[in-house]
Amino acid sequence: MKRFQERGIECLDLHGVRHHEVEEVVLDFCLSQQNFIPLKIICGNSKKMIDLCEKSLNNSEITYQMQRYGIILITKI
Repeated sequence: MKRFQERGIECLDLHGVRHHEVEEVVLDFCLSQQNFIPLKIICGNSKKMIDLCEKSLNNSEITYQMQRYGIILITKI
């Protein structure tokens, strides 16, 4: 997991995060960075990682869009 800024957008890279950790990591990132929306989450090419991330966001009613396959843009918390 790596947090960084890209073109003024706070980003979270989930590479290296285990599947059972995704929900906690994603929610922690979103809530701790909610003052800096939009936020970007990089899931990579893993369909399972994307599904887990989307499930976590949907359960928390966080609005997002899939910018490209494997990249999620958080637009509203």
